[in-house]
Amino acid sequence: MAQTPAGVLVVAKQISDLTSVDPAESFEWSGAEVCGNVYQKLVTTPNNDPAQLTGELAESWAVSDDGRTFTFRMRRGPRFSSGNPVTAEDAAWSLQRAVIMNKSPAFIINQFGFTKDNVAERIRAADPHTLVLRTEEPTAPSFLLFCLSAVVGSVIEKAAATAQARGDDLGNTWLKANTAGSGPYMLRSWRANESIVLEANPHAGRAPATRRIITRHVADPSVQLLGLQRGDFDIARNLLAEQIRQVSQDQRFRLHAQRRASVMYLSLNQKVPQLARPEVRQAIKMAIDYEGIQRGLVPNTYAVNQSFLPQGLPGALTDTPFRQDIDAARALMAQAGLADGFEASFDFTAEAPFLDIAQAIQANLARIGIRLRMNPGDSRQVVSRTRARQHDIAQVQWGSDYFDPNTNAEAFLINTDNSDEARNKTLAWRASWHIPEISARTLAARKEPDAAKRNAMYEELQRVSRESSPFVMLFQLIENSVTRATVTGLDTGPMSDRYRYAGVTKA
Repeated sequence: MAQTPAGVLVVAKQISDLTSVDPAESFEWSGAEVCGNVYQKLVTTPNNDPAQLTGELAESWAVSDDGRTFTFRMRRGPRFSSGNPVTAEDAAWSLQRAVIMNKSPAFIINQFGFTKDNVAERIRAADPHTLVLRTEEPTAPSFLLFCLSAVVGSVIEKAAATAQARGDDLGNTWLKANTAGSGPYMLRSWRANESIVLEANPHAGRAPATRRIITRHVADPSVQLLGLQRGDFDIARNLLAEQIRQVSQDQRFRLHAQRRASVMYLSLNQKVPQLARPEVRQAIKMAIDYEGIQRGLVPNTYAVNQSFLPQGLPGALTDTPFRQDIDAARALMAQAGLADGFEASFDFTAEAPFLDIAQAIQANLARIGIRLRMNPGDSRQVVSRTRARQHDIAQVQWGSDYFDPNTNAEAFLINTDNSDEARNKTLAWRASWHIPEISARTLAARKEPDAAKRNAMYEELQRVSRESSPFVMLFQLIENSVTRATVTGLDTGPMSDRYRYAGVTKA
């Protein structure tokens, strides 16, 4: 069997999604993973307890009585890969930069009232070791801190980035393919659709156990498996369910399964009169064989999840109250005056496993008289139709943008303007679900300063959604990494930037 080089970890992964490693711009899984190993943030969450906030570059923080001013004391000691110390000025500039550039992930920071016109005043370094943020409105501390733990909260070395700036791009052109962080690694090279090479940061506070991480773009899972078996790769990241089953029974390999903050669900458009009836919505939830589909079609890659919050996020419910009950579902259809059922179109992605799941759902709903006209397409077509509210029923997937429960609650439970010209076109808007009262409760949860009370509010909102929403929550994505048995110390988490290589060793 071939052996990868000592001190080097070789990973096989699909990395065609990578477009930038600038933390203020990166919004794809591969880019977030690079950023998570290269940069540090003020605060983070440990993978063994992801609902717990801990300081990373900040050693402590305090909140003013009015809930608007947040003061962070920076740790002394962290250094960028250049050798320069991390300062509060670097942290302030990094957050200001994200707001000013206003790329895709900027909304995570902007939602606290920061704009390019006020950010220099509202995010500032009081001294080299003190950072002060002042939000527009009183803010729940956990909400702000979880948002700062997102990739967009990464701290970049100001001097290194500005030295490479082109015009007024704040170093963006250079940072698309270069890094200036204080994490355990630094980016050595990136060749699109070919490879990513991370090298140990010589000034990291704790040196990583493995000096180099090479990620090779391998699109075909069969090639990944073959390379793993031959010893060409230490880790394979995109194996299919049957391949995972095969290697999980082989003592030469280890399976690392991690729930991701990504959920699959059905969206029932409330513009369709039949789907607007509460009894029909609940009948559909009771007609689906969740466990049978999971066991038969996606046993290693998805888990049953019946809440809009994926497990791992604070406040997420872990129970699964819905079980297939055809008799009860038929009774609800009769109560709705639809004992004979009706027809509806069904949009879904025409590739595994979505196609297989869609066919199973079609068979399940046929048992209660709902006849689905299958409308397959690629992922972009399905998303485009739901964004335009042109679907009847659609099978879609949603990934959390940051680690606070508001990220999903806002999407699924806020829609105060149901007009076609609405400014906030949330998932609730896409389903034409007009919910002013539930929206108000969701906004109240976002503002609640007490973390325990806040989590309890989100738990209740999940129960409300189960009982009344047009969303049939199905499954939560499981990411599987298969390593050679000699590889230890891999630390995986529910979001891409929590996939951490610093502790990995191999015999």
